[in-house]
Amino acid sequence: MSAPSDDGAPWAVEATGDALEVRLEPGERWWGGAVADGRLMPFGGETHSRDLGASAGTGPQGRAGANQCAPLLLSTSGRVVWSERPFAFTVDEGRLTLRGSEIVLGRSGGTLREAFLAASSRFFPPSGRSPAPELFTGPQYNSWIQMPWAPTQEGVLAYVRELLDDGMPPGVVMVDDCWSPGYGTWVFDQGRFPDPAAMVAQLHAWGCSLMLWVVPFVSPDSAVFRDLDARGLLLRDRHGRTALRSWWNGWSATLDVSDPDAVGWLCEQLDALVEQTGVDGFKLDAGDVVDYRADDLTAGRAEPVDMCEAWARIGLRYPFNEYRACWRMGGQPLAQRLHDKPPSWGADGIGSLVPELVAQGLLGHAFTCPDMVGGGEIGAVEDAGAVDQEFFVRSAQVAALAPMMQFSLSPSRVLDEQHRAAVADAVRVRQEHVPLLEDLVAHAARTGEPVVRAMAYHHPGLEDVVDQFMLGRSLVVAPVVEAGSRHRRVHLPPGGWQGDDGTRYQGPDVVTVAAPLDRLPRFRLLEEPPAS
Repeated sequence: MSAPSDDGAPWAVEATGDALEVRLEPGERWWGGAVADGRLMPFGGETHSRDLGASAGTGPQGRAGANQCAPLLLSTSGRVVWSERPFAFTVDEGRLTLRGSEIVLGRSGGTLREAFLAASSRFFPPSGRSPAPELFTGPQYNSWIQMPWAPTQEGVLAYVRELLDDGMPPGVVMVDDCWSPGYGTWVFDQGRFPDPAAMVAQLHAWGCSLMLWVVPFVSPDSAVFRDLDARGLLLRDRHGRTALRSWWNGWSATLDVSDPDAVGWLCEQLDALVEQTGVDGFKLDAGDVVDYRADDLTAGRAEPVDMCEAWARIGLRYPFNEYRACWRMGGQPLAQRLHDKPPSWGADGIGSLVPELVAQGLLGHAFTCPDMVGGGEIGAVEDAGAVDQEFFVRSAQVAALAPMMQFSLSPSRVLDEQHRAAVADAVRVRQEHVPLLEDLVAHAARTGEPVVRAMAYHHPGLEDVVDQFMLGRSLVVAPVVEAGSRHRRVHLPPGGWQGDDGTRYQGPDVVTVAAPLDRLPRFRLLEEPPAS
């Protein structure tokens, strides 16, 4: 059977059911499921399995919940898999096997782009809104690596002043963990922040905005814990006891965000911060699927994925928002960051950034950010001597033309003059492209289309080119992600292209270009290929 899509393209439902076995078409490859699998995408060449409903464990299944996931698969043949609930899938020996509930397999056209647009229009339509424009027009400056565990008013202002004095543009400042006296007690710690309103006013005067880090956890035995527990607003385990869960900062209770009263309580705290101190918004961390259990007792009878989605919906109230974990919510005005990465070369570090940015976009999250420049895992870059300066530069170049760019260390603190200059050049490249980024963000809000796109999104046949990306449809970006490399092999699609050094190329072609430390290779479309 077939029906017209919202944009007029034909849509054919090929199969529905709770268990489907789909034979792959010649050359067909698939994206989707979990962003944490981005470096393994597209699926189809090697065996791959994923259970999107997995909610516990520290292995690969558990780690998927640390980032964005959705019950969606998209193929280069124009096929779409969707379900309203989590499903498990395996790609092996030319077959895609699906197990879940009410799974739909459909088709629209014959390309990855046609599959995405059909899925977006039906299952996660664009809201017409984007997060706050300031998240895109300047870099973001997070306090996490610069001053972990002990941010202060004096330290935040000194950090930002150092960045600005070093020539960095004004941007969104994020005060991370430990700005409050305890988790769930969402007021400034007066010992560390004696006059937060004055701090916010100073940042605003410098052209910066301020966001605060917030989690759904509540410190046990605090006054807030006792109040929320008495009101029944905390998550309870299967025995009816208040659930205390281990997370990266110890043990805490968890707000039951399936309960409208619990969400209302939290928003009252956050709104008071906005009104009383002038802060602009919030980084809503945690809320991972792995923080919940299938047998938890919740007000909304929610499963772990539903709790993750409910946490994400809170951000719709605040244009200045950021998430690292999300279930569904494609097409919504939420800023989504990749999970913290080690400051390392290779597939788990810098090599994962481009594939996972692409995966975010194909799950409907257009407003994306790589990890913090230089890596976001605490402990690996705590002092200047531990910083791989070349890595810091190359990670800045990956982030430079992503929708958002986030620092968590002042470059002048950890880099010598040569490497600082290279990072400054990456920021300059970004600022030059801000008008294009703004146009693509606005386009994404209207259409849902990703800002960062797989090469195969516009050019079938380039499915296996996963270490470069397209910014919109008119700019190819090919950052260097290999240690010591000073050249870059680039796949150029059909058409006429001009490199950032002025050299012209006629695609399709594979070219090798010089990539010294201070160069981010990029190629602008000058001439469309002849119509086929």
